[in-house]
Amino acid sequence: MEHVAAGERASVEAVEGVHLTQLAAGERASIQRFRIEPGATVPEHDHHHEQTGYVVEGTLTFLVGDEEYAVGPGDSFTIPGGEPHAAVNRGEVPVVGIDTFAPPRPDPDWAPDPDAE
Repeated sequence: MEHVAAGERASVEAVEGVHLTQLAAGERASIQRFRIEPGATVPEHDHHHEQTGYVVEGTLTFLVGDEEYAVGPGDSFTIPGGEPHAAVNRGEVPVVGIDTFAPPRPDPDWAPDPDAE
């Protein structure tokens, strides 16, 4: 069993106002915490991982093709692997939530390089 204690993993500002924390990662899935400040945008991107998530605080607007989805406290979401998507916090409070990825995403491109000095 892997146990990741609260505060054990550092948060990384992946883009301005978007704070991500890589948490536990297993053989088939991984989990991360996100905090997105008011006005911050996650630029459009895609990845082969299926992404599911849950919003704890705030409302995050996902932009998928020509559609917009407002995901608020207590709401969950699924984004199929390979589907381009972006997100923006149009509210006045930070958005806080959890993402899971399958297959796992233990070394996302936003994470610091452990070999860098």
